[in-house]
Amino acid sequence: MAASAESPEEPRVQQTPPAGLYLDYGYGSHVGLRRELNEDSSVITDTLFAVADGMGGHEAGEVASALAVQTLADGWNRAEGHVARDQIQTFLAEADQRIREATDSKAGTTVSGALLADEGAGLNWIVFNIGDSRTYLFEQSQLRQLSRDHSQVQDMFESGLITAEELHTHPQRNVITRALGAGDMWDADYFTSEVRAGQRLMICSDGLSGELNDSEMERILGAGRNAQDTVDWLIHQALRAGGRDNVTVVVVDVQEQIA
Repeated sequence: MAASAESPEEPRVQQTPPAGLYLDYGYGSHVGLRRELNEDSSVITDTLFAVADGMGGHEAGEVASALAVQTLADGWNRAEGHVARDQIQTFLAEADQRIREATDSKAGTTVSGALLADEGAGLNWIVFNIGDSRTYLFEQSQLRQLSRDHSQVQDMFESGLITAEELHTHPQRNVITRALGAGDMWDADYFTSEVRAGQRLMICSDGLSGELNDSEMERILGAGRNAQDTVDWLIHQALRAGGRDNVTVVVVDVQEQIA
């Protein structure tokens, strides 16, 4: 039951849909125009969605990202889809160990994703993040980044050393400060956002966010196309903008069920 970027097989355990809501989604990945190997991977389930971006050179990065999403899929299946926030960290710690064993600690991966969860206080997105893969929320025609990049330039920006514009052009923009399988084991950062009908969630590798700015992504997400068509359009525009990296995108729409 592999979860991969090129031809994902969706791990499935049928769930009772959230009251009155339905999730529609699309996903896709492209090697880009300058890379020989796609080191991105993704996982799609009924309630858990994630993208991983491998690092570590030829083949090793691909192994790291694939192990990250496969471990999330395995954990989701073991729990039969009933996953809580604290279990995500357990899955990520397991992924970290599996990557270290498989690559001799010579490769790593970023990962970002979202879990649809009801933990007693209503239905929420539990967003998790390690590295610079990102999760965004598009709602009421506005795009908002829910995750926080673990990167050197993000730290520099928050310290006031560089401007927002320099985030995209600084020579150290690709230096990651936190990853699975490489360096110390880091906990993910977690963010919670209430689930509402009409929302559009987007998870992507930096092959998208590094090529398109927020206004460009916002325009495409708000153009009225369905989730899969929107994914295809986003990837196409990233390639038109240069396609300097692998690009992987997952879009999840929260829709009202029709009786």
